[in-house]
Amino acid sequence: MQEQYICRTASPKDMERKWDYEISRNVDDRENWIAWKKEALANLREGRAIPYYGILDGEIICEATAIIDPDAAQNSSGLIDSRTAYLCAFRTNEPFRGKGYFSGLFRFMADDLRSRGYTRLTLGVEPEDKVNKAIYRHYGFTELIKTDTEKYPDGTTVDVEYYVKE
Repeated sequence: MQEQYICRTASPKDMERKWDYEISRNVDDRENWIAWKKEALANLREGRAIPYYGILDGEIICEATAIIDPDAAQNSSGLIDSRTAYLCAFRTNEPFRGKGYFSGLFRFMADDLRSRGYTRLTLGVEPEDKVNKAIYRHYGFTELIKTDTEKYPDGTTVDVEYYVKE
């Protein structure tokens, strides 16, 4: 049987299912995940973000979100405007990592954003996250535009480097 892999923007129903899965997996910081779910659904409902999902044989296996409203992201100055979208929440379920599924989702997302008039993409990564930094460089995010800190719902703060791809 041939696998069927599709990429699409997420529906509220898709999001409910995926966020409930993430909450069930992340028991140590469950309260953060519950808060992020509420925020993600509000951002979709209010048109502040576009969530993208990669779906294999009906299972959501990877995701990414484009924030398109500066009020929906921390440190948004220089990261989001009428031509710039901030990408975040890159996640791929463990068994599907390194198999090209997220690359397909990333291309779908970039093409969709380009069709909506976005010419610049930005993202943030923690400085010590060498694996993801290498992946982002591979996707063309090579220009560091600023550093700052972000605060999680539980009050934890993390350092973040922000990169741009024209």
